[in-house]
Amino acid sequence: MMRRSQFIRLFYLFLLGLGLGNCDNNSSKSTKPSREVSNELRIWWHRGFYPEESEAIEKIVANWKQNTGIAVRLTFISDRDVVGELKNALSQGNPPDIFFSETADLTIVPHLAWNNQLVDVSEILEYLKDSYSENALKSVYYSNKVDKKRSYYAVPIMQRTVHLHYWKDLIATVGQTKESIPSDWQRFWQFWGEVQSSLRASRNPDIYAMGLPMSFSTDTFDIFEHFLEAYNYKPLDEFGEPLLDAPLIVKTVTAALEKYASFYQQQQVPPEALNWTNADNNVSFLSRNSLMSANPTLSIPGSQRNNKQVYAEEIATIIWPKKPNGDPMKSITSIKQVIILEASDKQQAAKNFLSYLAQPQNLQAYTKGSQGRFFPVMPKLLEDPFWQDSTDPHITVALKQFEQTRLPYQVLNPAYSEVLSDNIWAKAIQKILLDGLSPEVAAKQAIEKIENIWDKWK
Repeated sequence: MMRRSQFIRLFYLFLLGLGLGNCDNNSSKSTKPSREVSNELRIWWHRGFYPEESEAIEKIVANWKQNTGIAVRLTFISDRDVVGELKNALSQGNPPDIFFSETADLTIVPHLAWNNQLVDVSEILEYLKDSYSENALKSVYYSNKVDKKRSYYAVPIMQRTVHLHYWKDLIATVGQTKESIPSDWQRFWQFWGEVQSSLRASRNPDIYAMGLPMSFSTDTFDIFEHFLEAYNYKPLDEFGEPLLDAPLIVKTVTAALEKYASFYQQQQVPPEALNWTNADNNVSFLSRNSLMSANPTLSIPGSQRNNKQVYAEEIATIIWPKKPNGDPMKSITSIKQVIILEASDKQQAAKNFLSYLAQPQNLQAYTKGSQGRFFPVMPKLLEDPFWQDSTDPHITVALKQFEQTRLPYQVLNPAYSEVLSDNIWAKAIQKILLDGLSPEVAAKQAIEKIENIWDKWK
């Protein structure tokens, strides 16, 4: 836990800084449009999936404001718009001081760090290194092409991975139980198609086996990256150097695309999945239109916490099956992180706020506000009874997933963030489903696009 004297020191650094009205560290960039003149610290925050999330950050901001006397303007922006709004603000030279989005670590944060558009927050993390997990620190240790070095350019606040859920009561109606679900890769996915057939023949003519997005939502690449992991896709070496000319790359991408697209081709996925937003696979599942679903975060069961029957007895969370080669599956851990924009003229105040936000009790409060859909990035916080309830059927399974993980590839090489932000995998999937391309041709086209990205980032 951060010692009180350490927090006071950071606050003292703020008081000795240049002050709210005179913190312009970008005076040499006079060719850019001028920033909005404001005495407030401007924070843009991804609107919470649950009201409790937004309420938790509102309370943290209010307490910090009361403690410091610094004015704050906290703005919530929807999931669909938040990253786009930041891009627009950056192009206009008027971004917020502090920014948080649940998907920014996958797409835009590595890019901003690379282009020297983020404030180095090593000063904050220096006092918290012993509290954070190793993965959390690695995930915010980004490359900067201007300074030609790596450093800490974001503050980790929570983490998540992709989980699998199914309706226990629905599979029970056709004589299946948890023990019936195979653990090997091919039989696991075949199982849901077989249950779909049984349910349609008996009582649920409109149900689909799987709620898997085939659209340009961020959920699609989040989930599909796990299919790539299953087939041992490895586009980078341990130093972050590209391996796309390796003989196995086309084979692994082809296999993953073929498997993922086959669910739609076999009519085991709702046809609307081609156009789903991030929320729609949740809606499909909770409407019992889908028998099972993959989803980043535990938002599906989390939304039913107040309905004990549904939460504890009807929805189940299950570990991913073994890889096709029989190896245990690794979960890809996505570390959610907050950034300070280099264009901010209130950098010291922003650092002070993030040092306050990162105190363990505040991160615990915020993560709990997510109803368990996100998990702590400080191992000590997992000792809280909220995370150690052995009767919770979802958190207990999720914790097992965090025992065997890997970090996303953009941590090794920031160029990979463009693979995700361009949604290259969704484009390949739709080329197969809508244009009739073979999985192999779609894979080769996707790999060619990734190679072009590597060339552009050299």
